[in-house]
Amino acid sequence: MKTVSAAAAKRRWRRCSGRCHVARQFAWCVVAVLLVSCNPVSAQSSKTQYQFELNDSHFHLTNYIQQGTAIHEFLKIMGNKVGRVALFGIPLQQQWSYRVDGDRAPTYYLNTDAPLYYYSFTDASIAMAYKSLTKEEKTRFDPMITGFNPTDMYAVDHIRRVLQTFPGVFSGIGEFSIHKEFVSAKIAGEVASLQDPALDRILDFAAEVGLVVLIHNDMDVPFAKEGSQPAYLEEMKALFRRHPNTTIIWAHTGMGRIVRPVKNHAANIAEILGDPEFSHVYFDISWDEVAKYIVATPEATRITADLINRYPDRFLFGTDEVAPTNQEQYLKIYGLYGPLWKLLTRNASETVRKGNYERLFDTARTKVRAWERSNLSAPQ
Repeated sequence: MKTVSAAAAKRRWRRCSGRCHVARQFAWCVVAVLLVSCNPVSAQSSKTQYQFELNDSHFHLTNYIQQGTAIHEFLKIMGNKVGRVALFGIPLQQQWSYRVDGDRAPTYYLNTDAPLYYYSFTDASIAMAYKSLTKEEKTRFDPMITGFNPTDMYAVDHIRRVLQTFPGVFSGIGEFSIHKEFVSAKIAGEVASLQDPALDRILDFAAEVGLVVLIHNDMDVPFAKEGSQPAYLEEMKALFRRHPNTTIIWAHTGMGRIVRPVKNHAANIAEILGDPEFSHVYFDISWDEVAKYIVATPEATRITADLINRYPDRFLFGTDEVAPTNQEQYLKIYGLYGPLWKLLTRNASETVRKGNYERLFDTARTKVRAWERSNLSAPQ
């Protein structure tokens, strides 16, 4: 038998040890890649964080006459700029009354005096568009249920039926409106109210399932008297208090086309953000009609930036675009906010544009899928 000196044996051991160390490192890398690839939500979140510029928490694929952009065309419009999108239609159909408008077919609620009515088929339309996508394409969308009447105690049953009919699709409810300038008074039937038990049933069910809630409610009435208290602020706070377990996004920070920022608007929002009782409440800064107020003056932009820098984990960017035909139109508001992005810290900008979306909707996906597994007898 060949003998080996102690020095030679030590050299061989070192070479073997080095190779084993490299092998172990390689094995752990393989495991890490497999774990990420097996979790599409985590994989997409990581990709969104580094590859894309923004996520969109507020997007309407269809308009007020239920026409819109084909979802595959919209993917091309998103391109490499937009990572993920909260996807929904519009829950209201604009009626074409020949008696009122003759041959002039209205396409928007401001085009006519004819009423609006709730249009439930929008949810099926959105679901089928989503189901036409590939598995990878689906990771870029979070469909929302919106085709319900918030004054109807049966609204919860509609939401449940949508989840039962289209399991694995939806992550939230909204955007739906309670008090909205020019719109609320046009809807046929009862006027929605923040104090309606039907609304409480909806938010309770959202908490049970894990659905994100996106609600439009103007903080004040149009042309409010100077110095008056915002008409709906306290009612919104009361609604938030009644539903501490529901993740709620207040669309447009309570502003509208002519519902301007009330005096001390930022202070009113800061009061909500600073109260632990409202830790489940978030705000989106969607809609170009809102952006025009935020970037109207350097002072307005600075006040908004200061607020977001203080509470970066509570704001989400959204476009509120309706059926765009090209990327320039779709991302118009993103460009409008240029002065705001410049005043935000790097962390605040990333968090508002991408991180908060991923955190809220990743959580919703997980919770809703778990609820479906537990509550749907025959998932498809």
